Amino acid sequence: MKPSLKQCCSWSSVALLSLACGSGIAQARSDAQHAGMNMVEMKFGPVPGLPACTTGSVQNGDPSKGPSVILAKAAKGCVIPWHWHSPSEHLMMISGKARAEMKDAKPLTMHAGAYALMPSKHVHQFTCLQTCTFYVYSDAAFDIHYVDGQGKEIASDDALKMTKKAPAK
Repeated sequence: MKPSLKQCCSWSSVALLSLACGSGIAQARSDAQHAGMNMVEMKFGPVPGLPACTTGSVQNGDPSKGPSVILAKAAKGCVIPWHWHSPSEHLMMISGKARAEMKDAKPLTMHAGAYALMPSKHVHQFTCLQTCTFYVYSDAAFDIHYVDGQGKEIASDDALKMTKKAPAK
């Protein structure tokens, strides 16, 4: 039996997608140099494989090689269409409002402080209802596999053609 979104999304914390990998995303300083920083000091960049309405800044780890923490931003109306990841994805909403949907589960409207867990290989999508800022923790190397309405894997370019939105700021 698949867990419901309500079962996967528990108490609040500091939220979502689906988001980072490889080059393009602004990389954080090495752990030896990185005790922390404020958002105004962080460098954000495009996230490969995600809509142009998202940007990200790696805070810890290397998303292409293993566990990582990414601070992500998404513009109002930004949609990361139906997809799944090999690692589990933990989303922690900082500001804004978003809707996290998982196949066969009730949607979760996320506000500042919300937390959601998208288990490995569970199909989900994310829609930013107001400009969003959120942390994404992946427990292994990040990947993204887009699917069509029948759940069949499709190319990123095909999935993203329908998500043309304004770039994130």
